[in-house]
Amino acid sequence: MRIYLDHAATTPVRPEAQAAVAEGLARWANPSSPHSEGRAARAALEDARARIGAALGWSGEVILTSGASESAQIALSRANGGARLVSAVEHEAVLRVLPDAEVLPVLPDGALDRDVLAEAVDGRERPVVAVQTINSETGARQDTAAIADIVHGAGGILVTDAAQSAGKWVIPSQADIAIVSAHKLGGPPGIGALLVRDYAMLSASGGQERGYRRGTENLPGALGFAAALEAGSQPYCDPAVLAPIDAMLDPAMAALDGVRLSRQLADPTPYIEALAMPLVSGSAQLMRFDMAGFAVSQGSACSSGSLKQSHVLEAMGLDGGLASRVIRVSFGWNTTRADVEAFCAAWIGMAEDARARAA
Repeated sequence: MRIYLDHAATTPVRPEAQAAVAEGLARWANPSSPHSEGRAARAALEDARARIGAALGWSGEVILTSGASESAQIALSRANGGARLVSAVEHEAVLRVLPDAEVLPVLPDGALDRDVLAEAVDGRERPVVAVQTINSETGARQDTAAIADIVHGAGGILVTDAAQSAGKWVIPSQADIAIVSAHKLGGPPGIGALLVRDYAMLSASGGQERGYRRGTENLPGALGFAAALEAGSQPYCDPAVLAPIDAMLDPAMAALDGVRLSRQLADPTPYIEALAMPLVSGSAQLMRFDMAGFAVSQGSACSSGSLKQSHVLEAMGLDGGLASRVIRVSFGWNTTRADVEAFCAAWIGMAEDARARAA
């Protein structure tokens, strides 16, 4: 049996979501059609929209999209504000939307440099600032409340990429716009949401979703998204399941000169770990773990095929040699303690073997 530990890239669809998608496929009518079948589909879609908002604790508007990338495109290209500013560790999907945005540095612990942010927004007319809640490569969590105070104090709009936190942590109430993806939390791929405090914050473009998105509404996806959120439990990852990381892996890494990046983060999340193994490159680790039956990654799935150093680790000031030996291990709703113990044992065995070969 293989062990899947790449949940930050995508996580298995929950059984409840699979059943809801099947129900949606049976409702084959277009929700925008005016006939009886279309109206029934529309009613189901609006019910799913309301459930998604309620499950996320969001009191504003919910625009259904194809996923986080489209949500980011809509939010950052059509927000009714001025200068665009982004943190240096944002996901590639965000950075590609705003290639000319002002980039805000982070500290070595992964936290946004809020002093620089305050200087950058000072005097700007309604700046639009994009800062993620949880980093997909390191698990670093930003202090959204403190960031929002600065952005709102300058009359700006705060856009938060909540793809790695939605369904796992509460959506920050201080955010004006939030980006959400269903397949990161046990929902089906191809559906996401853009949470907006007020429609007036965005320019409409015509089409569906109150004129903020074009394309036939994905009713099966919306039903699966709602069901996945409602099936989720807190905490997202049981601390007992992840306990072997502290009990087994942490002391072994210290003895073997490994590096656990969460130890240097200001506010790490438990379900994403960035681990550096001495003497073995990240790409070599991926192959060896894959052959041993483990699915792990070397950062974001959108950029893991690149030979470039991770822009996230570079922004944090991590030494290039160390960064090249980092892999990401991420846990999900169906991860078991046995899975985590098996990975820890495999990591330790691989590191000990590398040390023996180098001796």
